[in-house]
Amino acid sequence: MSELHKFIFDGLPVRGALVRLTDTWQELLQRRSASGQGSGYPQPVVHMLGQMTAAATLLRSSIKFDGSLILQVAGDGPVPVAVAEVDAQLRLRAMATLSAPIEEDTTLVQLVNAAGRGRCAITLDPRGLGPGRKAWQGVVPLADASGQPLTSVAQMITGYMRQSEQLETALVLAADTRAACGLMVQRMPGQQGSDADAHTRLGTLAQSLGAQELLELDAATILRRLFWDEPLQLLDIARPAFHCTCDRQRVAAMLQGLGEAEVMAILREQERVEVNCEFCGAQQRFDAVDVAALFSAGQPQVASPAAIQ
Repeated sequence: MSELHKFIFDGLPVRGALVRLTDTWQELLQRRSASGQGSGYPQPVVHMLGQMTAAATLLRSSIKFDGSLILQVAGDGPVPVAVAEVDAQLRLRAMATLSAPIEEDTTLVQLVNAAGRGRCAITLDPRGLGPGRKAWQGVVPLADASGQPLTSVAQMITGYMRQSEQLETALVLAADTRAACGLMVQRMPGQQGSDADAHTRLGTLAQSLGAQELLELDAATILRRLFWDEPLQLLDIARPAFHCTCDRQRVAAMLQGLGEAEVMAILREQERVEVNCEFCGAQQRFDAVDVAALFSAGQPQVASPAAIQ
């Protein structure tokens, strides 16, 4: 069962979280395989997207905000876009688009062409919480201060947190087809504490954790092995779950946003309009009667195109 464990260190300005996505991650991959979009993601994409999903879950758990956190990596490599989204209830979804075949030994830098125009964006999205709310987004390049491309998802996130949020963060991530896992240790904003070197010490301990240990060991064993001599205090345990927000109304809004002429052209060519959700694999079909109803006089515009992104 998928779990998120949050913890602090008594008297120290450091917090942490450990996430293990098991059944949730497997469901996400199975939906991709069952969607008709191919046999699933290649292994390098599984590793990248799983680590992104674990990282997004960790980051979402560390902020007080009612909307969704969206982590996006984009570039001009064979994976133009990869996205992981987690809402306030830790309901998550993730997807990646592929523009070319991917070999088993393809590196992260090659997947997104981080040496080119690769970038990492984190969006706090309040849509659905009422009118007038605007999203906040921070974007950083997938390169260090010297211009060298970042070679792991963990480097991307820690670099982002340092540049955009001024928060020192230690992060260990791992993923395969069974699980997507992550451990985060982070300096608490606005707090100094009595131990100025606490984050450096605890971050070093966290980063001593190997990828296989993170994937195979339970949370209690990991935390005990790493922090047995530290004043660790466990907080709540949450249960992340797969959830997709797509529905027929949102697809209808998208079609209305495209305009009647374009939708009718698709209908004439294919006899019906079919829209697949890249997150969950769900398919919505609109025949001639459905399309006519969408654009009939007096038909309400159910949402703006931006509302279904």
